[in-house]
Amino acid sequence: MAKLIVFTFLIILISLPFAGCLSEKATLPATVPSTNDESSNITDMRGIQVKVPKNVTRAAVISDGFVECMMISLGVQDTIVSVGTTITTNSTCVIPSVKGENITYENGQNTMLYLDPSLNNTIRLTPQQYNVISYETLASSNPDVIILRVGDCSVGWDNRDTMNKTIETMEALGVPVIVLYSPTYYSNSDLSSIREEMRIIGQIFGKEKDALELADYIQSTEKMISDRTKDIPEASKPTVLYFGLSPNARKAGGSGHSWGVDTPESYTIEGIVHAKNAYRDTGTSKILNTEQVLTMNPDIILLATSWGYHPARELYEAPYYQNLKELSAIKNKKVYSMPWTPSNCARRLEYPIDLMITAKACYPEKFQDIKVHEWVLDFYKHVYHVDDETARGLRSVQWLDWMEEEDF
Repeated sequence: MAKLIVFTFLIILISLPFAGCLSEKATLPATVPSTNDESSNITDMRGIQVKVPKNVTRAAVISDGFVECMMISLGVQDTIVSVGTTITTNSTCVIPSVKGENITYENGQNTMLYLDPSLNNTIRLTPQQYNVISYETLASSNPDVIILRVGDCSVGWDNRDTMNKTIETMEALGVPVIVLYSPTYYSNSDLSSIREEMRIIGQIFGKEKDALELADYIQSTEKMISDRTKDIPEASKPTVLYFGLSPNARKAGGSGHSWGVDTPESYTIEGIVHAKNAYRDTGTSKILNTEQVLTMNPDIILLATSWGYHPARELYEAPYYQNLKELSAIKNKKVYSMPWTPSNCARRLEYPIDLMITAKACYPEKFQDIKVHEWVLDFYKHVYHVDDETARGLRSVQWLDWMEEEDF
């Protein structure tokens, strides 16, 4: 196992002009040759062949939960020694109501933390804020491999030059770096790249067959939804606004954020569920003002995690959204809340839950045989190999109990 000397590298880091990259290539830190001579050549999503120890026992994971949850599913999460995401033990959401009472949601948790609370004690590689990797901390965690998911929140990825320098800096540590590209990385992406991410993670830990079986299961939900909705006439397709209610957007004079037609969110709506994205512009997390939302007047609104969790009641009852009360989706009670997904800039392992909520919201008659609140329990049990009690607990901490309350 490599023993990295990090103090020399720390001195180099002081001169960094931008967190996460170097202006010049750093001198390689001294290393001790690994005692594990067996290795595998793994081709990552850059198309680069990386030599990785066959028996990985220490993994640094820079992701928002996708990689970590995949490792939990494969039963190898005990190898995680450092993570790039910010993990909160519990989350609370308090929303004012025009009815004179606060709407409070408590005990929200990241999926991976609920499934493995010990991850809360794992070394953080972004201790201060997103996009600021501590390379000293990364080196001192002494990993056998670094798994970096480009497209997630933990590292700034929208500037390709900066991203490449970040990867070069990690490689300069003398540790193998496996780079994954989330769907957000691509322009006009579908979700097919997630299967390749899953396969590579499985390959790293010698569980490629298990990873592909899980990918097949997850993709079967996509296919089922697509098959049921693919023949919907164009005139019968509802318009759907994927909406992030954000205090930051309100401070900027808007109502919230939305995602354009070139995003994975739009592909979910149009490419799988076969509805229409109400927001016809391009780009990720664009701020919409009140007039834009009223003009779109969507049939259905899906509330994504956006600087916090947002229940349907916020759009119905919060005083700062009363200017949207004439929207058809609000009048017809067609507002649906997505799972609480803290630190999630890209699609996660549980994205089929988002698909099922979207599909049932758009075409209830096509999915009347599926109770999503029951389906999601089976999904958790299959993906994470948990019992019914744990699955119910996970549904609750993801703030999805509204589905059971409404028999959705």
